Amino acid sequence: MPESKGRAKPTHTPPPQRRSKKNMANPPWFVPVMLGLMVVGLLWVVTFYITATAFPIPNISYWNLLIGFGLMISGFMMTTRWR
Repeated sequence: MPESKGRAKPTHTPPPQRRSKKNMANPPWFVPVMLGLMVVGLLWVVTFYITATAFPIPNISYWNLLIGFGLMISGFMMTTRWR
């Protein structure tokens, strides 16, 4: 019994890439801001603990921790966009 030849399938061509490598880099201010936020947040929390809750802002007491950790977290979130 003869076998059928089957159909010719078109070859797959991938779509063209739309991103250029030039657009992949971050602006020059990105890394200093990212590192600055992390360092300022760390210094904020360390200052809060060393001064026994008297500084950086004396009237808000433990909200200083939220400010310090918020600065650090925003710096760490920027690391996910770093290229």
